[in-house]
Amino acid sequence: MSPKIGYLKSSFEGRKIRALGSGGETHMTDQEKASPAAHFARLVSRIGHPLVFIMISAGIVVAKQLPARTAVPVLAALFISVILPTAFLLRAGAQSVRGSKVSEREERRRFYPWAIPFSALGAFLMWRMHTPIFVIRGALVMLALFLIAAVVNFWIKISLHTLFASYCTVILFQVGPVWGAGAALLTAFVFWSRLFLTRHTLIEVVAGVTLGIVGGVFAVGWLG
Repeated sequence: MSPKIGYLKSSFEGRKIRALGSGGETHMTDQEKASPAAHFARLVSRIGHPLVFIMISAGIVVAKQLPARTAVPVLAALFISVILPTAFLLRAGAQSVRGSKVSEREERRRFYPWAIPFSALGAFLMWRMHTPIFVIRGALVMLALFLIAAVVNFWIKISLHTLFASYCTVILFQVGPVWGAGAALLTAFVFWSRLFLTRHTLIEVVAGVTLGIVGGVFAVGWLG
């Protein structure tokens, strides 16, 4: 066995042992964190962050479907009522307890009770602004996804990255095949990054993809 293959094998086995000893959540070594692949995986996770994916996808959808005089207020309402408060919540939560992360299941029990009302507020504002039905339906489905993820969190820490990436991908395919294909490619990289960075187990990222696709199908009205 060559030294390189031996290192890769020992590294993989080390991750597997750490995963078994930490309830399925592994921790990367300093050497793994400093690798080019880890840097790329972190970049992908930032680009594919749910807040980023949702805001960019919403921008594409409303820009393609609505006139500018309607699209701008809709995006502003979404940003102010959902994106900005949730980003602040994530930032404040990360600083409130040293070392705490929303990527940990226990921390999400404190995250969802705040994130869900923000999502509900966004859906309410869409309704009050008399936006087209597809926008309201998308906001309501996003709220439902948060609710389901909060319930599922009692058993597994479902990946919100892959959930909302998949959800947005389905919607963007409805907008156009090029947009959908681009989102699908990014979603595949996000899937890989969450596993590589040991933020989630395979079942958690697969559950996120599955729930996101189902939510996307409902949002675009393909089931009725």
